[in-house]
Amino acid sequence: MGFIEFFLTGIGLSMDAFAVAICKGLGMRKVNYKQMLLIALFFGGFQALMPLTGYLLGSRFSGYIERFDHWIAFVLLALIGFNMIKESREEEEEEEKPYAGINFKELLILAVATSIDALAVGVTFAFLQVNIVPAITIIGCTTFVISIAGVYVGNVFGSRYKSRAELTGGIILILIGVKILLEHLGVLG
Repeated sequence: MGFIEFFLTGIGLSMDAFAVAICKGLGMRKVNYKQMLLIALFFGGFQALMPLTGYLLGSRFSGYIERFDHWIAFVLLALIGFNMIKESREEEEEEEKPYAGINFKELLILAVATSIDALAVGVTFAFLQVNIVPAITIIGCTTFVISIAGVYVGNVFGSRYKSRAELTGGIILILIGVKILLEHLGVLG
């Protein structure tokens, strides 16, 4: 595998992170560059760390990982999505609060949930005897850049339509979780 294959793999793996980055950008009144970079670092870092972990685990635990990864991603994304929907329904005075900033625990959960698929990709890389260092570097950097774009796009729409955007973001997270679950159960191709 070469640069093009790693880059395309990075784009495919980063789509969940892109959608979640949009959701994070929805809550910002204006783009906070430090927070945007932190979000991108979390998502890009985990998209690089998970294939490395999968690569190191190799085929030994692949059956176990593949049986449960979709359930873990579904539960984490659904919980965060329902929380966003709940927050969008709170009273108007609650909406007047300034953006609270980054919740590291939530960001960690989101980064893990959006990168679980990359763990299985890492196992596949071990089977294919891929040079893992360029692979994880390209995947991580691709996700980093795409996550920055996601925060920016989310912020453009979120500043205009705060509660609707938060509701939509929560629904999107739940739908991503359902999509992951249905794909792994064989319902979606």
